[in-house]
Amino acid sequence: MQINWFIPTTGDGRYLGSSEQSRATDYVYLRQIAQAVDDLGYYAALLPTGNSCEDAWVVASTLMPSTRKLKFLVAVRPGIMSPTVAARMTATFDRLSGGRLLINVVTGGDPHEAAADGVFLSHDERYEVTGEFLNIWRRILAGGTYSVNGKHLHVENARVYYPAVQQPHPPLYLGGSSDAALEIAAEHIDYYLTWGEPPAQVAEKIACVRKLAASRGRTVSFGIRLHVIVRKTNEEAWREANELIKYIDPETIARAQKGLAKFDSEGQMRMASLVQGSGVNLEVSPNLWAGIGLVRSGAGTALVGNAETVAQRMLEYADLGIKSFILSGYPHLEEAYRVAELLFPLLPLDHTDANAAQVQIRRAENFVGNEFRPIK
Repeated sequence: MQINWFIPTTGDGRYLGSSEQSRATDYVYLRQIAQAVDDLGYYAALLPTGNSCEDAWVVASTLMPSTRKLKFLVAVRPGIMSPTVAARMTATFDRLSGGRLLINVVTGGDPHEAAADGVFLSHDERYEVTGEFLNIWRRILAGGTYSVNGKHLHVENARVYYPAVQQPHPPLYLGGSSDAALEIAAEHIDYYLTWGEPPAQVAEKIACVRKLAASRGRTVSFGIRLHVIVRKTNEEAWREANELIKYIDPETIARAQKGLAKFDSEGQMRMASLVQGSGVNLEVSPNLWAGIGLVRSGAGTALVGNAETVAQRMLEYADLGIKSFILSGYPHLEEAYRVAELLFPLLPLDHTDANAAQVQIRRAENFVGNEFRPIK
């Protein structure tokens, strides 16, 4: 498994949908999270994109020199960004970071946000742009000069003069549940991402993408985006889940769900169907809790339980083919430590570095009575 974390540029705190004990996500705080995640040995960190977030490329660039091995999963936005400019940004960041860039392809699921950025296309048209964008982006990062006059995009003699470290290009990630998204994933993507749906639903999407990719002579890896609430006991974890939403009132939920209903994203609709706009029956699958989706767009579910239980649920997803787990928890700084300390020892990590071992070393540096260390 590859366990990744999340940089909360949209805000952070101890409670959802409330200003109670919320935190200013300024540079110092974001750097704390990035350095902690790097030191704890996570594989990568996802930076969100959209008009409610700080710009992901700028934030990642500021965090790059403060970290050593952490990779950054940063979005390109077909239809909003030029594919050639995005390719140059990709190559530059990848070189300057020493190959620590992963690319998240985000077509966008909110037509109102797209319109604010000057994009007036239907859902499927936006995926048409995505296909043309990735065709150009991949071709020029692989080297050489490329010209094409497509339905939406036209470039002549496009090229990247300074190549990326990772060849032919940094790995591509994409999430989306519509037929158009699955076709793009099968044609172009290295890691297909799903939000935290029940395992049976995840299995269906994985099978579909595998079949589509095989028809093109390709193979695709898989990832999942989840929140996690892990504690020493199941009882403590469920108390924490309820505590997280204690300040959310019905009016706030109704306003949030009304806004989310404007999305034309199939994935967002699937998340909303798990919540059904209420705070009742939010455990939609064993230990899979949909409470976060009451007020949050995108990933709306969390795995809740003690370390052994959460690890077992993650292994069940891994058995379906999930390799990359993009996790988060509130607040993101403390929960990054909690997840690393409780879950990492129970999971088969594939992080290709030794940073995770530092957690064990630090645990042994807590002297008792100035006489001995409680080494297991």
